[in-house]
Amino acid sequence: MPLAKIRTIVLDCPEPLALAEFSAGVLGGEVKGGADADWVDLFVDGTVRLSFQRANGFVPPGWPRAEHSQQLHLDLDVDDLEAREAEVLALGARALDLEDEGGERDFRVYADPVGHPFCLIRP
Repeated sequence: MPLAKIRTIVLDCPEPLALAEFSAGVLGGEVKGGADADWVDLFVDGTVRLSFQRANGFVPPGWPRAEHSQQLHLDLDVDDLEAREAEVLALGARALDLEDEGGERDFRVYADPVGHPFCLIRP
């Protein structure tokens, strides 16, 4: 029997509402919290809640540099990697590693608008 259950995954960021809205664009769900809030939640049915916490002096992770460790990243299964890539880029993601090594790799790495890395993965 587990000792605990995950309640939420919290990401530090300079503007919680903006990052929550980006994440809702990628994952769907309902954003709860206002523009001036220091904490905003994203509720997506069937998944762990994501929360976004204002961090004054936020320094984005540096992928893949050790001196600014990513500390956490999300792996997201997608049905069509190429189509979903275009959509996350249109929402404001940045490509970090799109090397496909001859079409053999089943994932690509991006950063959200404030620099947190995430991967889109072919299941």
